[in-house]
Amino acid sequence: MALWRTNGYAKTTVADICRAAGVSRALFYFYFPAKEDVLFEVGLLSTRAAQKTVRSLLETDYEVDAVIAEALRSLERSMARNPRELIIETILEGYRHEHRILAGEPLDDTDADMFGELFAKAQQDGKLAADVDVRHLSHLAGMHVSEGVRHWAAGTYGDRPFAEVVSRDISALIAGYNQLPA
Repeated sequence: MALWRTNGYAKTTVADICRAAGVSRALFYFYFPAKEDVLFEVGLLSTRAAQKTVRSLLETDYEVDAVIAEALRSLERSMARNPRELIIETILEGYRHEHRILAGEPLDDTDADMFGELFAKAQQDGKLAADVDVRHLSHLAGMHVSEGVRHWAAGTYGDRPFAEVVSRDISALIAGYNQLPA
């Protein structure tokens, strides 16, 4: 991350990463097919931190909208530490990863599901309609997060915080699902 922050993503090579990490190229390629895969894993770290926030809030008397907002604030704090170019590259790599999943490559995408656990528990607790497809809802919320990150990084939200904009969008999505006839 330090290399990418200093030199930029495009100018940082696998050799640079190996030298900074003190590992051989062979070891690098044992774990990662390309530097893009490292970027995807770094993006997952932010997602996992947001998931950890969700899990901790599910142990309390939670409100779905508040949990979403707090998870997105966690993600926003993580994003704020990095150059926007790097954030956009991370989102693009996430899209490429999803494309590989849709093309049938056997990849594990459970790490990227930020809200699945929240929506499942909310449905179990009666805070989400019983007939809502929580897996699909989580996928749609994830799309809002990815697009929201991309728009935030591009500066299209102006001075509005990412978490505020995207949590409102996801809350509206949930409200709509809860109002659909069974």
